[in-house]
Amino acid sequence: MTQESPDIACELDARGLFCPEPVMMLHNLIADVAIGDVIQIFATDPSTQRDFLKFCNFLGHEMLASEERDGEYHFLIRKGSEED
Repeated sequence: MTQESPDIACELDARGLFCPEPVMMLHNLIADVAIGDVIQIFATDPSTQRDFLKFCNFLGHEMLASEERDGEYHFLIRKGSEED
């Protein structure tokens, strides 16, 4: 994913779930972690590539990595500022 992997605060396994469930689960999980924490996500729904990027851009989080391997999508997202 990245050459230097950040410390992972928690994981979200959204494999087998379809839009909008993965992004809703991320929304709930990110509220429970500290600013700067990194969440590792595993998903199988191709729409998560678009949905997670829009989620980060809209809410001020940072997409550190996004890749597809053998039909599975892997993401690293760093929590930005607190949501309103």
